[in-house]
Amino acid sequence: MPQLLLTVEDYRKLVDKYDTFLFDCDGVIWLGTTIIEGVKESIAFLKSQNKRVVFVTNNSTISRKEYSKKFAGFGMSISKEEIFSSSHATAVHLKNIVKFSPDKKVFVVGGQGVKDELHLANIRFCNKETSALKKPADYKEFVNDPEVGAVICGLDRDINYAKLSIAHLYLTLNKDCLFIATNNDSTYPVGDFNLPGAGSILSVLETSTKRVPTIVGKPYKTLFDCISADYHIEKSRTIMVGDRLNTDVQFGINSGIDTLIVFTGITSEHEAMDPNSTQATYAMTSFGEISKLA
Repeated sequence: MPQLLLTVEDYRKLVDKYDTFLFDCDGVIWLGTTIIEGVKESIAFLKSQNKRVVFVTNNSTISRKEYSKKFAGFGMSISKEEIFSSSHATAVHLKNIVKFSPDKKVFVVGGQGVKDELHLANIRFCNKETSALKKPADYKEFVNDPEVGAVICGLDRDINYAKLSIAHLYLTLNKDCLFIATNNDSTYPVGDFNLPGAGSILSVLETSTKRVPTIVGKPYKTLFDCISADYHIEKSRTIMVGDRLNTDVQFGINSGIDTLIVFTGITSEHEAMDPNSTQATYAMTSFGEISKLA
């Protein structure tokens, strides 16, 4: 069962124990378009204590630059170097972990964020025009591109059958073509609704190709390996702060670091303290409580 942090002394011990704080965003820093009370001041306090803060999100649809603008809209000065989206992690994984050949290029099933991060990493990508591929006879004109050495799958709001088909062909025709997913979230929240997430799109290609992708986002350790490739991380002095047990807390567990669950998002106190649930190291009502140390 997680240690429930309730007092200012509890908060001070937490801050003193760790040098690096990894944060989920939605449900921890903000809820949709509203920042959570006290969080802005809490992050500022961590920085004043020379703590490293890194914001870790499975959202691959926008670049770190765009995320930085969202923080700015809340009055928070967060550089793109302090943001680790699954789209950036995918680019890091390709460039620094698997040493993707500069002679190869990537086919993207995903949003602009993935393409922006690939571009920043100097990784070539292609998107074949798929709008004309509407019936089986159209695919007779398909010419395989042997330079495509990886297919990346993320949340794609412009998805269509043709794009999935081209991805399928590269994955099945090109020897050693990498299959990488930004995350496998089954849904993502939009207001009061949950809509199909990247994992729902990914499942189509998994079924058709019978291939198992490398999944970069939370809760997989691949993401932590990517973060470690960019930063010097001392695990014993690092903590993951999140609002979801199955992604944020499990990510911390998979990565071998401590975790803090907050009750400002998905997980309730009852769920977090249930001994049958995934167990965080610590729990607290809101990370905004840390502002009481300022």
